[in-house]
Amino acid sequence: MNTPNYIKSLLAPNTKKPQGRKVWSIDLESVWLPFFTATNTMGDTSIPSDALGCPMRLAYDKSGSVRFSQAGRPVIRVAKDISDNVRLVRDNFTANLINYAGEVMNQNTEAYKAQIELANKAGEPIAQYDRVQLSKAIQAQAEAEAEAKAEAELCAKAKAEVDKELVTV
Repeated sequence: MNTPNYIKSLLAPNTKKPQGRKVWSIDLESVWLPFFTATNTMGDTSIPSDALGCPMRLAYDKSGSVRFSQAGRPVIRVAKDISDNVRLVRDNFTANLINYAGEVMNQNTEAYKAQIELANKAGEPIAQYDRVQLSKAIQAQAEAEAEAKAEAELCAKAKAEVDKELVTV
């Protein structure tokens, strides 16, 4: 089985770093809008023109007033038609990845198993090191908390003694 070009293209580095509003971690302005405009052009989708023309919308609460975040900023949302289609693409993308992996597992079982064994063997020293470091960090944190608690109790006891002496004077 040959790897399909669409899978190979997913693995090729791309130097473009879009900056802007992300939807599913992908830039809205430079990726999703041109993509959905193209799919509308080809008749594959029928996303309303107002959603493509104004993809960022103020969020409103149930009473119809503009919604604000706790920081006091107005909440901005992506138009529902666009976010629904992004979700559809994401779900289909995930299904394609799972399907491809399943095909490789079925058609090249031994090599796939060998790849898993190789990965597990290579990853074990890292996982073991991380377990040791986590154990040490948890132990150090527990010791620091115990010291802080003992110090707080000692300070409270000393304060109580000072308060007691002040009352007797």
